[in-house]
Formats: sequence, C-alpha cells, structure tokens
Amino acid sequence: MKRGIAWCCVCLPIETDIRPIQSWLRYNEVVPKVTFLPEGRTVEFESGSLPYGEHGKPESLLDVAEHFDIHLEHACGGSCACTTCHVIVKDGTDGNLTEMDDDEADRLDMAPGLTLHSRLGCQAVVTGDVVVEIPTWNRNYVSEGGGSINLGDAIPVPGKG
Repeated sequence: MKRGIAWCCVCLPIETDIRPIQSWLRYNEVVPKVTFLPEGRTVEFESGSLPYGEHGKPESLLDVAEHFDIHLEHACGGSCACTTCHVIVKDGTDGNLTEMDDDEADRLDMAPGLTLHSRLGCQAVVTGDVVVEIPTWNRNYVSEGGGSINLGDAIPVPGKG
C-alpha cells in the first residue's frame, strides 16, 4: 500500500492510503475536452479508452469527432492524403495536441485558408483540452458534391460517372 500524509477535517495530519487521491488527480489529467466550433459542442473522453474508429490516428481530432457523431470531412479516410479535415485550433495549442510531423506540414501547405493555427484533424492527436473550428468553407464540401479540394478527379463527384 502506498502511504502518505493527508489532513483530516480538523487539520491534523494522519497517515492514509493516497491512491484514491492520486487516481482522482490522474483522472482529471486524462479526460480531455474537445470543443468543435461553430457547432459549439464539447465532448470528453478518457484518454486510452476511446474505441479506435479507423479515422486518422487514434484519438486524433478526427477520431474523436467521428466517435461523437460530429461531422468532419475526411475524403482520404484520415490517411493524411488530403486537407478536407483541416481545422483551426482556437485554444489549446500549447501541449494539448501532438506536435505536427513533416507529412502533416507538407500536406497543410496545400490547404486553403491556411493559418498559423491550422492542423489536420486526422493527424492532431488530443492530449489535453482544445477548441477547434471547422472552417465554414470546409464543412460538407465533399458530401454536397464538391469533390475533393486537393485530389481533383481522384475522388469522383457523385453522378459524374
């Protein structure tokens, strides 16, 4: 049993099992909140327990969005081959998402509306609380017959043969 000092209600130190206290602290550290704008929907999940849905990297913004039925385009299936899952991080950039790798940076260079806070939802793995915006020009682009922004005719527009 891991032992430590705790304080009782009359402020006297007592020796106790500190595991419940540590697990409570750990629980708060591993339950990130992700807010998707402009919908304004916030979701929480316990890190390491979200069932992987084969959408981008496990626990990526795309994987989280798909798990909670939040629509985020991903024409390439989340394989970092397009930019339809482009999001803009509004809050939580400092250590709450994994660092961008070279593949994501190269792909983002082709994204319309690129900002200093742009990320690909399929590549940015959530490690803490974040607020992201799905740009209005990106929402429903493929599903409304717009084809793929970056892949040209590689993804056929419905009804074109």
